[in-house]
Amino acid sequence: TKDFTGGDGNDRYGHGTHVAAIIAGQGDTADSEHRGMAFGAHIINLRVLDAEGAGKASNVIEAIDWSIRHKDEFDVRVINLSLGHPASGSYKNDPMAKAVERANRAGIVVVAAAGNYGKDDQGRPMVGAVISPGYTPGALTACALNTKHTVDRSDDGVATYSSRGPVGDSTDPSTWEI
Repeated sequence: TKDFTGGDGNDRYGHGTHVAAIIAGQGDTADSEHRGMAFGAHIINLRVLDAEGAGKASNVIEAIDWSIRHKDEFDVRVINLSLGHPASGSYKNDPMAKAVERANRAGIVVVAAAGNYGKDDQGRPMVGAVISPGYTPGALTACALNTKHTVDRSDDGVATYSSRGPVGDSTDPSTWEI
């Protein structure tokens, strides 16, 4: 555990613990149905959010850079960023996006949240509201999923509240990726 908030490393908000369990939860060894997606993975707790789930971009950047520096020591291969802030301007000028690109150059896969801006205040669908650092080309960006309460993958879709692309470096649609 390394705490970039000045705390003791405990997740009093619970979001990081919840995400870690989805990723690497061991579940009951006799019950593989309740294991995480990568149940054999090892988690390094780099705490960047406070007890209310808020944090500073500088703490996220510091944690990403720490991961790069300690990549070989801890065999860091993936960074999960289930967090972010509204994107403003080009990813090329966004400090958190730049940190993601540094991690990519170091050979680390960065998984980032798309965000929860899929609807406006009137409930109308929005496109192009992917948060930083998820709008960064080097990020593997994940949206929220609506399983429609079935185990069948064929009926799954993007949750209505989830941010979605396109993303790009400008308002020029020719630069957008979906």
